[in-house]
Amino acid sequence: MLTTLRLTAFGVVDGAELDLGPGLTALTGETGAGKTMIVSGLGHLLGARADAGIVRRGADKAVVEGRWEVPPGLAARITELGGTVEDGEVVTLRQVAASGRSRAVVGGAGVPVSALADLLSEVATIHGQSGQMRLSTPERQRELLDTLAAPPELPRYQANFAERRIAAAELSQLESESQARAREVDMLRFGLDEIEAVAPHPGEDDALSGEQARLMDLDELRRLAGGAHEALSGDEADYDAPSVVSLTGATRKLLTDLADRDADARDLASRATELGMFATDLAADVAGYLDDLVADPLRLEAVGLRRQQLAGLTRKYGASIDEVLAWAEQSAARLNTLDGSDVRIVLLRDRIRELDAALESDAAAISTARHRAAGVLAEAVKHELAALAMPNAELRFDVTAAPLGPNGADRIELMFSANPGSDPAPLGKVASGGELSRVRLALEVVLAEGASSHTFVFDEVDAGVGGAVGIEIGRRLQRLARRSQVIVVTHLAQVAAFADAHFVVAKANDGQVTTSGVRRLDDAERAGELARMMGGDPDSRIGVEHAAELLTQARGR
Repeated sequence: MLTTLRLTAFGVVDGAELDLGPGLTALTGETGAGKTMIVSGLGHLLGARADAGIVRRGADKAVVEGRWEVPPGLAARITELGGTVEDGEVVTLRQVAASGRSRAVVGGAGVPVSALADLLSEVATIHGQSGQMRLSTPERQRELLDTLAAPPELPRYQANFAERRIAAAELSQLESESQARAREVDMLRFGLDEIEAVAPHPGEDDALSGEQARLMDLDELRRLAGGAHEALSGDEADYDAPSVVSLTGATRKLLTDLADRDADARDLASRATELGMFATDLAADVAGYLDDLVADPLRLEAVGLRRQQLAGLTRKYGASIDEVLAWAEQSAARLNTLDGSDVRIVLLRDRIRELDAALESDAAAISTARHRAAGVLAEAVKHELAALAMPNAELRFDVTAAPLGPNGADRIELMFSANPGSDPAPLGKVASGGELSRVRLALEVVLAEGASSHTFVFDEVDAGVGGAVGIEIGRRLQRLARRSQVIVVTHLAQVAAFADAHFVVAKANDGQVTTSGVRRLDDAERAGELARMMGGDPDSRIGVEHAAELLTQARGR
Protein backbone atom coordinates (compact mmCIF):
# COMPACT_ATOMS: atom_id res chain seq x y z
CA MET A 1 0.00 0.00 0.00
CA LEU A 2 1.17 3.52 -0.82
CA THR A 3 1.16 5.60 2.38
CA THR A 4 2.81 8.81 1.16
CA LEU A 5 3.30 10.38 -2.25
CA ARG A 6 5.47 13.46 -2.62
CA LEU A 7 6.08 15.42 -5.84
CA THR A 8 8.65 18.18 -6.26
CA ALA A 9 9.00 20.39 -9.36
CA PHE A 10 6.92 17.89 -11.29
CA GLY A 11 5.18 19.64 -14.18
CA VAL A 12 2.81 22.28 -12.84
CA VAL A 13 3.18 20.84 -9.33
CA ASP A 14 5.81 22.83 -7.47
CA GLY A 15 5.48 20.74 -4.35
CA ALA A 16 2.74 18.43 -3.10
CA GLU A 17 2.40 15.69 -0.54
CA LEU A 18 -0.45 13.21 -0.20
CA ASP A 19 -0.83 11.13 2.94
CA LEU A 20 -2.76 8.10 1.77
CA GLY A 21 -4.50 5.30 3.56
CA PRO A 22 -6.45 2.15 2.76
CA GLY A 23 -9.81 2.22 1.03
CA LEU A 24 -10.85 4.50 -1.80
CA THR A 25 -9.14 7.84 -2.44
CA ALA A 26 -10.54 10.32 -4.96
CA LEU A 27 -8.56 12.99 -6.79
CA THR A 28 -10.64 15.73 -8.39
CA GLY A 29 -10.14 19.21 -9.78
CA GLU A 30 -10.99 21.41 -12.70
CA THR A 31 -9.85 20.48 -16.17
CA GLY A 32 -6.20 21.45 -16.57
CA ALA A 33 -5.63 21.74 -12.83
CA GLY A 34 -2.95 19.07 -12.90
CA LYS A 35 -4.70 15.86 -11.88
CA THR A 36 -2.82 14.08 -14.63
CA MET A 37 0.47 15.10 -13.02
CA ILE A 38 -0.37 13.01 -9.97
CA VAL A 39 -0.98 9.95 -12.11
CA SER A 40 2.10 10.74 -14.21
CA GLY A 41 4.16 11.03 -11.04
CA LEU A 42 2.96 7.63 -9.92
CA GLY A 43 3.73 6.30 -13.37
CA HIS A 44 7.32 7.55 -13.14
CA LEU A 45 7.56 6.01 -9.68
CA LEU A 46 6.47 2.70 -11.20
CA GLY A 47 9.14 2.85 -13.89
CA ALA A 48 7.58 4.81 -16.75
CA ARG A 49 9.96 6.19 -19.34
CA ALA A 50 11.59 9.41 -18.20
CA ASP A 51 10.41 12.59 -19.88
CA ALA A 52 12.47 15.73 -19.36
CA GLY A 53 9.36 17.73 -20.24
CA ILE A 54 7.87 17.01 -16.82
CA VAL A 55 10.61 19.01 -15.04
CA ARG A 56 9.06 22.26 -13.84
CA ARG A 57 10.31 25.34 -15.62
CA GLY A 58 13.23 26.86 -13.74
CA ALA A 59 14.01 23.65 -11.83
CA ASP A 60 16.98 21.39 -12.51
CA LYS A 61 15.14 18.17 -11.71
CA ALA A 62 11.76 16.66 -10.89
CA VAL A 63 11.42 14.25 -7.99
CA VAL A 64 8.70 11.76 -7.09
CA GLU A 65 8.94 9.96 -3.77
CA GLY A 66 6.70 7.25 -2.42
CA ARG A 67 6.54 5.40 0.88
CA TRP A 68 5.13 1.88 0.63
CA GLU A 69 4.08 -0.87 2.97
CA VAL A 70 5.54 -4.00 1.40
CA PRO A 71 5.02 -7.73 2.06
CA PRO A 72 7.89 -9.82 3.49
CA GLY A 73 8.74 -11.46 0.16
CA LEU A 74 9.17 -8.12 -1.59
CA ALA A 75 11.07 -6.73 1.41
CA ALA A 76 13.58 -9.59 1.06
CA ARG A 77 14.11 -8.79 -2.62
CA ILE A 78 14.67 -5.12 -1.80
CA THR A 79 17.22 -6.08 0.84
CA GLU A 80 19.05 -8.24 -1.71
CA LEU A 81 19.36 -5.14 -3.91
CA GLY A 82 20.98 -3.27 -1.04
CA GLY A 83 17.89 -1.33 -0.02
CA THR A 84 16.65 -0.76 3.53
CA VAL A 85 13.18 -1.76 4.71
CA GLU A 86 12.16 -0.42 8.12
CA ASP A 87 9.09 -1.70 9.94
CA GLY A 88 7.76 -3.17 6.71
CA GLU A 89 8.02 0.15 4.86
CA VAL A 90 10.32 1.25 2.06
CA VAL A 91 10.89 4.63 0.42
CA THR A 92 11.23 4.70 -3.35
CA LEU A 93 12.34 7.67 -5.39
CA ARG A 94 12.46 8.62 -9.05
CA GLN A 95 14.43 11.64 -10.16
CA VAL A 96 14.38 13.10 -13.66
CA ALA A 97 16.92 15.77 -14.55
CA ALA A 98 16.20 18.61 -16.95
CA SER A 99 18.76 16.98 -19.24
CA GLY A 100 16.54 13.90 -19.42
CA ARG A 101 18.73 11.65 -17.30
CA SER A 102 16.85 9.51 -14.82
CA ARG A 103 17.70 7.98 -11.47
CA ALA A 104 15.84 5.42 -9.34
CA VAL A 105 16.33 4.68 -5.65
CA VAL A 106 14.78 1.91 -3.54
CA GLY A 107 15.34 1.96 0.19
CA GLY A 108 18.30 4.29 -0.20
CA ALA A 109 20.02 2.12 -2.83
CA GLY A 110 20.39 3.19 -6.42
CA VAL A 111 18.86 0.64 -8.80
CA PRO A 112 18.09 0.43 -12.53
CA VAL A 113 14.69 1.86 -13.45
CA SER A 114 13.73 -1.60 -14.73
CA ALA A 115 14.37 -3.04 -11.26
CA LEU A 116 12.18 -0.35 -9.69
CA ALA A 117 9.39 -1.17 -12.14
CA ASP A 118 9.75 -4.89 -11.51
CA LEU A 119 9.53 -4.46 -7.73
CA LEU A 120 6.60 -2.07 -7.59
CA SER A 121 4.58 -3.89 -10.24
CA GLU A 122 3.90 -6.45 -7.51
CA VAL A 123 2.15 -3.93 -5.29
CA ALA A 124 0.67 -1.32 -7.64
CA THR A 125 -1.10 -1.08 -11.01
CA ILE A 126 -2.10 2.02 -12.98
CA HIS A 127 -5.12 1.88 -15.26
CA GLY A 128 -5.22 4.85 -17.60
CA GLN A 129 -6.66 5.57 -21.02
CA SER A 130 -3.81 3.61 -22.56
CA GLY A 131 -4.88 0.68 -20.39
CA GLN A 132 -8.30 0.77 -22.02
CA MET A 133 -6.66 0.52 -25.42
CA ARG A 134 -4.49 -2.35 -24.20
CA LEU A 135 -7.60 -4.14 -23.01
CA SER A 136 -8.43 -4.54 -26.69
CA THR A 137 -5.27 -6.55 -27.36
CA PRO A 138 -5.22 -10.37 -27.29
CA GLU A 139 -2.16 -10.33 -25.03
CA ARG A 140 -3.90 -8.32 -22.31
CA GLN A 141 -7.03 -10.44 -22.66
CA ARG A 142 -4.92 -13.56 -22.19
CA GLU A 143 -3.32 -12.06 -19.09
CA LEU A 144 -6.73 -11.33 -17.61
CA LEU A 145 -8.00 -14.84 -18.29
CA ASP A 146 -4.84 -16.39 -16.88
CA THR A 147 -5.27 -14.34 -13.70
CA LEU A 148 -8.38 -16.38 -12.97
CA ALA A 149 -7.35 -19.64 -14.66
CA ALA A 150 -3.92 -19.61 -12.97
CA PRO A 151 -2.73 -22.72 -14.86
CA PRO A 152 0.14 -24.13 -12.76
CA GLU A 153 1.80 -25.47 -15.91
CA LEU A 154 2.18 -22.00 -17.46
CA PRO A 155 5.50 -20.95 -15.83
CA ARG A 156 7.07 -24.29 -16.77
CA TYR A 157 5.66 -24.04 -20.28
CA GLN A 158 7.05 -20.51 -20.71
CA ALA A 159 10.50 -21.61 -19.50
CA ASN A 160 10.49 -24.65 -21.81
CA PHE A 161 9.32 -22.56 -24.76
CA ALA A 162 12.15 -20.07 -24.21
CA GLU A 163 14.66 -22.93 -23.94
CA ARG A 164 13.32 -24.52 -27.13
CA ARG A 165 13.61 -21.26 -29.02
CA ILE A 166 17.25 -20.90 -27.99
CA ALA A 167 17.99 -24.56 -28.79
CA ALA A 168 16.31 -24.32 -32.19
CA ALA A 169 18.28 -21.20 -33.08
CA GLU A 170 21.55 -22.89 -32.11
CA LEU A 171 20.62 -26.04 -34.05
CA SER A 172 19.71 -24.02 -37.13
CA GLN A 173 23.04 -22.22 -37.02
CA LEU A 174 25.01 -25.45 -36.56
CA GLU A 175 23.16 -27.14 -39.41
CA SER A 176 23.52 -24.17 -41.75
CA GLU A 177 27.26 -24.10 -41.08
CA SER A 178 27.72 -27.87 -41.48
CA GLN A 179 29.30 -27.71 -44.97
CA ALA A 180 31.75 -25.00 -43.98
CA ARG A 181 32.50 -26.93 -40.80
CA ALA A 182 33.14 -30.14 -42.81
CA ARG A 183 35.55 -28.30 -45.10
CA GLU A 184 37.40 -26.88 -42.12
CA VAL A 185 37.57 -30.31 -40.48
CA ASP A 186 39.13 -31.82 -43.65
CA MET A 187 41.65 -29.00 -43.89
CA LEU A 188 42.66 -29.31 -40.24
CA ARG A 189 42.96 -33.08 -40.36
CA PHE A 190 45.07 -32.92 -43.51
CA GLY A 191 47.42 -30.44 -41.87
CA LEU A 192 47.67 -32.39 -38.64
CA ASP A 193 48.33 -35.63 -40.53
CA GLU A 194 51.04 -33.95 -42.57
CA ILE A 195 52.74 -32.58 -39.46
CA GLU A 196 52.42 -35.91 -37.67
CA ALA A 197 54.05 -37.69 -40.61
CA VAL A 198 57.11 -35.42 -40.42
CA ALA A 199 57.09 -35.43 -36.59
CA PRO A 200 59.21 -32.30 -36.06
CA HIS A 201 60.80 -31.43 -32.73
CA PRO A 202 60.90 -27.98 -31.14
CA GLY A 203 63.80 -25.94 -32.52
CA GLU A 204 64.80 -28.72 -34.93
CA ASP A 205 64.98 -26.42 -37.96
CA ASP A 206 67.51 -24.13 -36.30
CA ALA A 207 69.62 -27.05 -35.08
CA LEU A 208 69.75 -28.70 -38.52
CA SER A 209 70.60 -25.40 -40.18
CA GLY A 210 73.67 -25.09 -37.99
CA GLU A 211 74.68 -28.73 -38.50
CA GLN A 212 74.35 -28.46 -42.29
CA ALA A 213 76.46 -25.31 -42.40
CA ARG A 214 79.15 -27.11 -40.33
CA LEU A 215 79.23 -30.16 -42.61
CA MET A 216 79.37 -28.08 -45.77
CA ASP A 217 82.22 -25.88 -44.47
CA LEU A 218 84.31 -28.77 -43.09
CA ASP A 219 87.61 -28.02 -44.96
CA GLU A 220 87.67 -24.41 -43.82
CA LEU A 221 86.80 -25.43 -40.28
CA ARG A 222 89.69 -27.95 -40.25
CA ARG A 223 92.10 -25.30 -41.60
CA LEU A 224 91.12 -22.82 -38.91
CA ALA A 225 91.11 -25.35 -36.10
CA GLY A 226 94.44 -26.84 -37.25
CA GLY A 227 96.05 -23.41 -37.31
CA ALA A 228 94.76 -22.67 -33.84
CA HIS A 229 96.05 -26.02 -32.53
CA GLU A 230 99.48 -25.43 -34.07
CA ALA A 231 99.62 -21.98 -32.48
CA LEU A 232 98.76 -23.46 -29.12
CA SER A 233 100.86 -26.69 -29.18
CA GLY A 234 103.47 -26.04 -31.85
CA ASP A 235 104.42 -27.69 -35.14
CA GLU A 236 105.13 -31.42 -34.72
CA ALA A 237 107.67 -31.27 -37.55
CA ASP A 238 109.55 -28.31 -36.01
CA TYR A 239 110.19 -28.75 -32.32
CA ASP A 240 111.93 -25.40 -32.09
CA ALA A 241 108.91 -23.47 -33.41
CA PRO A 242 107.38 -21.27 -30.67
CA SER A 243 103.89 -22.09 -29.32
CA VAL A 244 101.52 -20.76 -26.68
CA VAL A 245 102.05 -23.82 -24.46
CA SER A 246 105.89 -23.64 -24.69
CA LEU A 247 105.94 -19.89 -24.17
CA THR A 248 103.61 -20.01 -21.15
CA GLY A 249 105.75 -22.86 -19.74
CA ALA A 250 108.87 -20.75 -20.06
CA THR A 251 107.10 -17.79 -18.54
CA ARG A 252 105.91 -19.90 -15.58
CA LYS A 253 109.48 -21.17 -14.92
CA LEU A 254 110.97 -17.69 -14.96
CA LEU A 255 108.30 -16.26 -12.61
CA THR A 256 108.65 -19.24 -10.28
CA ASP A 257 112.40 -18.58 -9.97
CA LEU A 258 111.56 -14.92 -9.39
CA ALA A 259 109.12 -15.77 -6.63
CA ASP A 260 111.78 -17.92 -4.92
CA ARG A 261 113.92 -14.79 -4.66
CA ASP A 262 111.17 -12.24 -4.03
CA ALA A 263 107.97 -13.08 -2.15
CA ASP A 264 106.19 -10.17 -3.83
CA ALA A 265 106.32 -12.06 -7.17
CA ARG A 266 104.48 -15.15 -5.86
CA ASP A 267 101.17 -13.92 -7.24
CA LEU A 268 102.71 -13.48 -10.66
CA ALA A 269 104.06 -17.02 -10.58
CA SER A 270 100.69 -18.38 -9.53
CA ARG A 271 98.91 -16.61 -12.36
CA ALA A 272 101.51 -17.87 -14.84
CA THR A 273 100.85 -21.42 -13.62
CA GLU A 274 97.12 -20.92 -14.19
CA LEU A 275 97.81 -19.50 -17.65
CA GLY A 276 99.87 -22.56 -18.55
CA MET A 277 97.15 -24.91 -17.38
CA PHE A 278 94.47 -22.98 -19.31
CA ALA A 279 96.63 -23.01 -22.49
CA THR A 280 97.17 -26.77 -22.15
CA ASP A 281 93.46 -27.42 -21.64
CA LEU A 282 92.53 -25.18 -24.56
CA ALA A 283 95.00 -26.95 -26.81
CA ALA A 284 93.49 -30.31 -25.84
CA ASP A 285 89.95 -29.08 -26.52
CA VAL A 286 90.93 -27.70 -29.91
CA ALA A 287 92.55 -31.03 -30.73
CA GLY A 288 89.35 -32.83 -29.77
CA TYR A 289 87.28 -30.47 -31.90
CA LEU A 290 89.67 -31.06 -34.79
CA ASP A 291 89.35 -34.83 -34.41
CA ASP A 292 85.54 -34.52 -34.64
CA LEU A 293 85.74 -32.67 -37.93
CA VAL A 294 85.34 -35.79 -40.00
CA ALA A 295 83.75 -35.61 -43.40
CA ASP A 296 80.32 -37.37 -43.43
CA PRO A 297 78.64 -37.07 -46.86
CA LEU A 298 75.80 -39.38 -45.84
CA ARG A 299 74.93 -37.25 -42.81
CA LEU A 300 75.13 -34.12 -44.93
CA GLU A 301 72.65 -35.64 -47.38
CA ALA A 302 70.31 -36.74 -44.55
CA VAL A 303 70.34 -33.31 -42.99
CA GLY A 304 69.49 -31.73 -46.33
CA LEU A 305 66.56 -34.07 -46.86
CA ARG A 306 65.24 -33.46 -43.36
CA ARG A 307 65.47 -29.73 -43.83
CA GLN A 308 63.43 -30.04 -47.01
CA GLN A 309 60.72 -31.89 -45.07
CA LEU A 310 60.65 -29.19 -42.40
CA ALA A 311 60.60 -26.46 -45.04
CA GLY A 312 57.44 -28.04 -46.48
CA LEU A 313 55.76 -27.51 -43.11
CA THR A 314 57.02 -23.98 -42.53
CA ARG A 315 55.72 -22.90 -45.94
CA LYS A 316 52.17 -23.80 -44.88
CA TYR A 317 51.81 -23.64 -41.13
CA GLY A 318 54.30 -21.17 -39.68
CA ALA A 319 57.54 -19.30 -40.14
CA SER A 320 59.40 -21.75 -37.89
CA ILE A 321 58.96 -25.26 -36.57
CA ASP A 322 57.97 -23.82 -33.20
CA GLU A 323 55.16 -21.91 -34.94
CA VAL A 324 54.17 -25.06 -36.85
CA LEU A 325 53.86 -26.98 -33.59
CA ALA A 326 51.80 -24.15 -32.08
CA TRP A 327 49.46 -24.26 -35.11
CA ALA A 328 49.09 -28.00 -34.65
CA GLU A 329 48.13 -27.58 -30.99
CA GLN A 330 45.55 -24.90 -31.77
CA SER A 331 44.16 -26.87 -34.70
CA ALA A 332 43.77 -30.01 -32.62
CA ALA A 333 41.71 -28.03 -30.09
CA ARG A 334 39.64 -26.50 -32.89
CA LEU A 335 39.09 -29.94 -34.40
CA ASN A 336 37.77 -31.21 -31.08
CA THR A 337 35.33 -28.30 -31.02
CA LEU A 338 34.19 -28.96 -34.57
CA ASP A 339 33.80 -32.67 -33.93
CA GLY A 340 31.83 -31.75 -30.82
CA SER A 341 29.44 -29.72 -32.97
CA ASP A 342 28.13 -32.91 -34.53
CA VAL A 343 27.58 -34.34 -31.07
CA ARG A 344 25.91 -31.08 -30.07
CA ILE A 345 23.54 -31.34 -33.04
CA VAL A 346 22.44 -34.79 -31.89
CA LEU A 347 21.95 -33.57 -28.32
CA LEU A 348 19.99 -30.52 -29.46
CA ARG A 349 17.69 -32.60 -31.64
CA ASP A 350 17.01 -34.96 -28.76
CA ARG A 351 16.37 -32.06 -26.37
CA ILE A 352 14.01 -30.34 -28.80
CA ARG A 353 12.01 -33.54 -29.14
CA GLU A 354 11.76 -33.75 -25.35
CA LEU A 355 10.71 -30.11 -25.10
CA ASP A 356 8.13 -30.49 -27.85
CA ALA A 357 6.50 -33.36 -26.00
CA ALA A 358 6.49 -31.40 -22.74
CA LEU A 359 5.12 -28.29 -24.46
CA GLU A 360 2.30 -30.22 -26.12
CA SER A 361 1.32 -31.79 -22.81
CA ASP A 362 1.45 -28.55 -20.82
CA ALA A 363 -0.29 -26.58 -23.57
CA ALA A 364 -3.20 -29.00 -23.45
CA ALA A 365 -3.49 -28.61 -19.66
CA ILE A 366 -3.24 -24.80 -19.94
CA SER A 367 -5.91 -24.74 -22.61
CA THR A 368 -8.24 -26.84 -20.45
CA ALA A 369 -7.79 -24.42 -17.53
CA ARG A 370 -8.48 -21.44 -19.79
CA HIS A 371 -11.63 -22.96 -21.25
CA ARG A 372 -12.86 -23.66 -17.75
CA ALA A 373 -12.04 -20.13 -16.51
CA ALA A 374 -13.43 -18.38 -19.60
CA GLY A 375 -17.04 -19.20 -18.79
CA VAL A 376 -16.68 -18.39 -15.10
CA LEU A 377 -15.00 -15.02 -15.76
CA ALA A 378 -17.42 -14.02 -18.51
CA GLU A 379 -20.44 -14.78 -16.31
CA ALA A 380 -19.02 -12.84 -13.35
CA VAL A 381 -18.16 -9.84 -15.52
CA LYS A 382 -21.58 -9.93 -17.15
CA HIS A 383 -23.15 -9.65 -13.70
CA GLU A 384 -20.97 -6.62 -12.92
CA LEU A 385 -21.82 -4.98 -16.25
CA ALA A 386 -25.52 -5.37 -15.49
CA ALA A 387 -24.95 -3.37 -12.32
CA LEU A 388 -23.10 -0.78 -14.40
CA ALA A 389 -26.23 -0.07 -16.47
CA MET A 390 -25.35 -2.56 -19.18
CA PRO A 391 -27.95 -5.28 -18.47
CA ASN A 392 -27.98 -6.57 -22.03
CA ALA A 393 -24.22 -6.75 -22.48
CA GLU A 394 -22.80 -10.01 -23.74
CA LEU A 395 -19.20 -10.86 -22.96
CA ARG A 396 -17.27 -14.02 -23.65
CA PHE A 397 -13.71 -15.18 -23.99
CA ASP A 398 -13.22 -17.13 -27.21
CA VAL A 399 -10.42 -19.64 -26.69
CA THR A 400 -9.41 -21.29 -29.96
CA ALA A 401 -6.53 -23.51 -30.97
CA ALA A 402 -3.37 -21.86 -32.27
CA PRO A 403 0.22 -22.92 -32.97
CA LEU A 404 2.47 -23.26 -29.95
CA GLY A 405 3.51 -19.81 -28.78
CA PRO A 406 5.28 -18.24 -25.80
CA ASN A 407 2.19 -18.60 -23.61
CA GLY A 408 0.53 -21.75 -24.88
CA ALA A 409 -1.40 -22.95 -27.88
CA ASP A 410 -4.50 -20.76 -27.59
CA ARG A 411 -5.79 -17.73 -29.41
CA ILE A 412 -7.82 -15.67 -26.93
CA GLU A 413 -10.23 -12.94 -27.96
CA LEU A 414 -12.67 -11.02 -25.81
CA MET A 415 -15.98 -10.79 -27.66
CA PHE A 416 -18.53 -8.15 -26.70
CA SER A 417 -21.92 -6.78 -27.59
CA ALA A 418 -23.72 -4.03 -25.70
CA ASN A 419 -27.21 -4.44 -27.09
CA PRO A 420 -29.60 -7.36 -27.50
CA GLY A 421 -29.77 -8.82 -30.95
CA SER A 422 -26.16 -7.84 -31.75
CA ASP A 423 -23.72 -10.65 -32.33
CA PRO A 424 -20.63 -10.37 -30.10
CA ALA A 425 -17.63 -8.99 -31.95
CA PRO A 426 -14.02 -8.21 -30.89
CA LEU A 427 -14.13 -5.79 -27.95
CA GLY A 428 -11.74 -3.25 -29.47
CA LYS A 429 -13.84 -2.94 -32.63
CA VAL A 430 -17.33 -2.46 -31.16
CA ALA A 431 -16.99 -0.98 -27.65
CA SER A 432 -17.14 2.78 -27.09
CA GLY A 433 -14.82 4.55 -24.67
CA GLY A 434 -17.41 4.47 -21.90
CA GLU A 435 -18.12 0.79 -22.52
CA LEU A 436 -14.41 -0.01 -22.44
CA SER A 437 -14.13 1.81 -19.11
CA ARG A 438 -16.94 -0.23 -17.60
CA VAL A 439 -15.69 -3.54 -18.98
CA ARG A 440 -12.24 -2.83 -17.57
CA LEU A 441 -13.64 -1.90 -14.17
CA ALA A 442 -15.87 -4.97 -14.10
CA LEU A 443 -12.88 -7.18 -14.89
CA GLU A 444 -10.75 -5.59 -12.18
CA VAL A 445 -13.50 -5.94 -9.57
CA VAL A 446 -14.00 -9.62 -10.38
CA LEU A 447 -10.32 -10.48 -10.59
CA ALA A 448 -9.47 -8.57 -7.40
CA GLU A 449 -11.85 -10.64 -5.28
CA GLY A 450 -8.98 -12.66 -3.90
CA ALA A 451 -6.38 -9.89 -4.00
CA SER A 452 -5.26 -7.85 -1.03
CA SER A 453 -2.73 -5.14 -0.18
CA HIS A 454 -2.53 -4.06 -3.82
CA THR A 455 -2.74 -0.47 -4.98
CA PHE A 456 -4.95 0.23 -7.99
CA VAL A 457 -4.81 3.63 -9.67
CA PHE A 458 -7.65 4.48 -12.07
CA ASP A 459 -7.26 7.52 -14.30
CA GLU A 460 -10.75 8.62 -15.41
CA VAL A 461 -12.22 5.15 -15.40
CA ASP A 462 -15.57 6.95 -15.67
CA ALA A 463 -14.75 8.55 -19.03
CA GLY A 464 -17.78 8.65 -21.29
CA VAL A 465 -20.35 7.84 -18.58
CA GLY A 466 -22.36 9.74 -16.05
CA GLY A 467 -25.53 9.81 -13.95
CA ALA A 468 -26.63 6.50 -12.47
CA VAL A 469 -23.79 4.68 -14.18
CA GLY A 470 -21.35 6.92 -12.31
CA ILE A 471 -22.92 5.86 -9.02
CA GLU A 472 -22.49 2.21 -9.90
CA ILE A 473 -18.87 2.83 -10.87
CA GLY A 474 -18.36 4.45 -7.49
CA ARG A 475 -19.92 1.45 -5.77
CA ARG A 476 -17.64 -0.93 -7.68
CA LEU A 477 -14.56 1.06 -6.80
CA GLN A 478 -15.68 1.11 -3.19
CA ARG A 479 -16.13 -2.65 -3.32
CA LEU A 480 -12.68 -3.11 -4.84
CA ALA A 481 -11.27 -0.87 -2.08
CA ARG A 482 -12.45 -3.25 0.63
CA ARG A 483 -9.52 -5.51 -0.17
CA SER A 484 -7.11 -3.18 -1.91
CA GLN A 485 -6.06 0.44 -1.90
CA VAL A 486 -7.79 2.29 -4.74
CA ILE A 487 -6.87 5.75 -6.02
CA VAL A 488 -9.18 7.21 -8.66
CA VAL A 489 -8.84 10.37 -10.70
CA THR A 490 -12.41 11.29 -11.58
CA HIS A 491 -14.58 14.05 -12.99
CA LEU A 492 -17.81 12.55 -11.67
CA ALA A 493 -19.22 13.61 -8.34
CA GLN A 494 -21.10 10.30 -8.25
CA VAL A 495 -17.75 8.47 -8.13
CA ALA A 496 -15.94 10.86 -5.78
CA ALA A 497 -18.77 10.63 -3.24
CA PHE A 498 -17.85 7.02 -2.48
CA ALA A 499 -14.27 7.89 -1.52
CA ASP A 500 -12.95 7.42 1.99
CA ALA A 501 -10.54 10.29 1.36
CA HIS A 502 -10.93 13.15 -1.10
CA PHE A 503 -8.11 15.31 -2.44
CA VAL A 504 -8.60 18.26 -4.75
CA VAL A 505 -6.00 19.52 -7.22
CA ALA A 506 -6.25 23.28 -7.68
CA LYS A 507 -4.18 25.62 -9.78
CA ALA A 508 -3.10 29.16 -9.14
CA ASN A 509 -1.76 31.69 -11.62
CA ASP A 510 0.20 34.79 -10.67
CA GLY A 511 0.26 35.97 -14.26
CA GLN A 512 3.65 34.46 -14.95
CA VAL A 513 3.71 30.94 -13.55
CA THR A 514 0.91 28.40 -13.13
CA THR A 515 1.15 26.27 -10.01
CA SER A 516 -0.97 23.32 -8.94
CA GLY A 517 -1.38 22.22 -5.35
CA VAL A 518 -3.08 19.26 -3.70
CA ARG A 519 -5.01 19.32 -0.42
CA ARG A 520 -7.30 16.97 1.43
CA LEU A 521 -10.91 18.05 1.89
CA ASP A 522 -12.97 17.80 5.04
CA ASP A 523 -16.66 16.90 4.91
CA ALA A 524 -17.88 20.45 4.41
CA GLU A 525 -15.35 21.10 1.67
CA ARG A 526 -16.24 17.82 -0.02
CA ALA A 527 -19.85 18.91 -0.43
CA GLY A 528 -18.71 22.12 -2.10
CA GLU A 529 -16.33 20.26 -4.42
CA LEU A 530 -19.02 17.74 -5.37
CA ALA A 531 -21.42 20.62 -6.04
CA ARG A 532 -18.82 22.20 -8.32
CA MET A 533 -18.35 18.91 -10.15
CA MET A 534 -22.11 18.56 -10.67
CA GLY A 535 -23.05 22.11 -11.56
CA GLY A 536 -19.98 24.27 -11.60
CA ASP A 537 -20.97 26.44 -8.57
CA PRO A 538 -19.52 25.26 -5.26
CA ASP A 539 -21.60 27.86 -3.39
CA SER A 540 -24.96 26.85 -4.82
CA ARG A 541 -27.27 25.91 -1.94
CA ILE A 542 -29.17 23.43 -4.04
CA GLY A 543 -25.93 22.01 -5.42
CA VAL A 544 -24.44 21.62 -1.93
CA GLU A 545 -27.63 19.96 -0.66
CA HIS A 546 -27.54 17.57 -3.61
CA ALA A 547 -23.89 16.84 -2.90
CA ALA A 548 -24.62 16.20 0.77
CA GLU A 549 -27.38 13.82 -0.23
CA LEU A 550 -24.99 12.05 -2.58
CA LEU A 551 -22.44 11.67 0.23
CA THR A 552 -25.10 10.26 2.53
CA GLN A 553 -26.18 7.81 -0.16
CA ALA A 554 -22.59 6.70 -0.72
CA ARG A 555 -21.95 6.21 3.00
CA GLY A 556 -25.05 4.08 3.27
CA ARG A 557 -23.35 1.40 1.23
